[in-house]
Amino acid sequence: MPDTLRCGLAALLLLAGLFVLITAVVGVFRLRYALSRIHAAALIDTLGILLMLGGLMLLSGWRLTTLKYAVILFFLWCASPVASHLIGKLEITVNQELNHEMTVEDPAMVEHSREEDD
Repeated sequence: MPDTLRCGLAALLLLAGLFVLITAVVGVFRLRYALSRIHAAALIDTLGILLMLGGLMLLSGWRLTTLKYAVILFFLWCASPVASHLIGKLEITVNQELNHEMTVEDPAMVEHSREEDD
């Protein structure tokens, strides 16, 4: 693959990843509730990480660095959803006004989660 084409594709992936990550930041600041913020950040963060590291992998070529980027991508794809889940569970457990702030589909589940943590 010619270097110009590879650098062009890498630049497009990096710019697309940057756009996705900026959109996530705007979503986090614009949304009102913590659970909505977590949802926006987690979903867009996953795509942004893929695009950014994909662009870096394409730019570096087939080297040890590419393998390191793949390991980082795997780790972040595993850690980001788990961290989002734990933050969401903490919000449900701590926020006593959750039923008043937003529509809760199953209030018994919220109470069950609070009783589990006590």
